[in-house]
Amino acid sequence: MILIALVFLVPFYFLFVNSVKTFGDLLRDAAALPTSLEWSNYTRAWDITNFPSAFRNSLIVTVVSILLLALISAMTAYQMVRRNTRFNRMLFAMFVAAMVIPFQSIMIPLVKVTSSMGLNNSLFGLIICYLGFGVPLSVFLFHGFTKSIPLEIEEAATVDGSSVYGVFFRVVFPLMKPMFVTVIILNTLWIWNDYLLPSLILTSADLRTIPIATFAFFGQYTKQWDLALPALVLGIMPVIIFFLLMQKYIIEGITAGAVKG
Repeated sequence: MILIALVFLVPFYFLFVNSVKTFGDLLRDAAALPTSLEWSNYTRAWDITNFPSAFRNSLIVTVVSILLLALISAMTAYQMVRRNTRFNRMLFAMFVAAMVIPFQSIMIPLVKVTSSMGLNNSLFGLIICYLGFGVPLSVFLFHGFTKSIPLEIEEAATVDGSSVYGVFFRVVFPLMKPMFVTVIILNTLWIWNDYLLPSLILTSADLRTIPIATFAFFGQYTKQWDLALPALVLGIMPVIIFFLLMQKYIIEGITAGAVKG
């Protein structure tokens, strides 16, 4: 396990070590330790990418998207499980089928639809797109988890006079905490690091997310690795910290969502 962990940590070694090298040292030997620490690389990368603006845009898109995804998917999956009608079964099958559709096959129709609806070049339009692409997997996970929740608990709440919304938000919602955390973590890692979808929807420099801002260092003829690597470090640090804080819930949530019943 230690050897496997070291293999996975090798890319992080190259990333952090080369982020404090001069461009010449980086080209001469990328695996060697730096002869001097060039912390100015981070300052220049911060200024060129306008990192505060890019960070704010990424934070807004990620937080709003994952909160809406988790809430909408949980409510949808709950109704599908508790109202096991033919329509709901067909709808769930459509959600599962949507998970296997490659994103690249619908890029052009997506751009045309978002353009006709006025959703291009706006964070709101990007959030709507993330909801559309993220709901199928989230509903699938919540669907399996909801089956493991005893129906008797909800019946007892109904007998006590609780409404449908009261049963969900006061009884079912707290029990879904492991799956909520899992869905939030998985979607955070995806949305925060995504480059392709924002590059299709956003065109204004003021709306650039961190992956798009980092790509400014890679041109047709030049690649500024000495600045791109510090920008990558700045971009991945928030999500790494978030993942380390929340990782203990991943296995618990996924295994609970796999229960059949």
